[in-house]
Amino acid sequence: MTTRVEQVMGLPISLDLRDEKDTVDFADVIDEVFAWFRDVDAKFSPFKEDSEVSRYDRGELTADGLTDDLLEVLELCAYYEQLSGGAFRARLPGRGLDPCAVVKGWAVQRAADMLKAEGATTFCLNAGGDVVTAGEPQPGRPWRVGIRHPEQPLAVCAVLESRNGAIATSAAYERGSHILDGRSGMPATGLMSVTVMARDLVTADALATAAFAMGAEGITWAADRPDCEILIVDDSRRVHRTAGLALAS
Repeated sequence: MTTRVEQVMGLPISLDLRDEKDTVDFADVIDEVFAWFRDVDAKFSPFKEDSEVSRYDRGELTADGLTDDLLEVLELCAYYEQLSGGAFRARLPGRGLDPCAVVKGWAVQRAADMLKAEGATTFCLNAGGDVVTAGEPQPGRPWRVGIRHPEQPLAVCAVLESRNGAIATSAAYERGSHILDGRSGMPATGLMSVTVMARDLVTADALATAAFAMGAEGITWAADRPDCEILIVDDSRRVHRTAGLALAS
């Protein structure tokens, strides 16, 4: 077993790798994974003046001069903006470009793919509560992922089971009302937390953010997304979940 935790991109990122080392030494790829996160933070942070995102936002770079990675992120932002009817938006009127709602899930999923490409089959990669899992930590036992209670910092409201998939949660309990409804530019209201399970973290993370931004209408919208399961707590403290959600017993 190999574990590693680093503070990168403004949040703790942890890796729990259970593959045996007899045939493969994962030290190099683990180093590459965390170097990748540092690179993403340097290039995509809207809070760093010399990042590619900030330079593009100031007009110092044109679309023709952007890296393939940023072009991919911008395409994802445009896709989820269209899918959510504008509730999800990377650029709000009067504000700078901020693709962070896509970047974290995209970067962590890319890191998980890097691990798999080098032969890793059993791991949990956790970026501030957004998680990618692979395999089973023990035979017949899935990974168990706790979902923080939206009002009690030291409690969980559910524990989900995951083998090969991703889980993302959007809420206001860590950073306050930082998720805005792109249609109005105002802080999103109506929901306390949105958790989405999907095949990959790009999908789970973006859908969770978009649904939270949509407010109450995001409950049905998220539940209707294909190949996804949801756990949503609204501001009346009612819990909404899809039938296929894998809750731990």
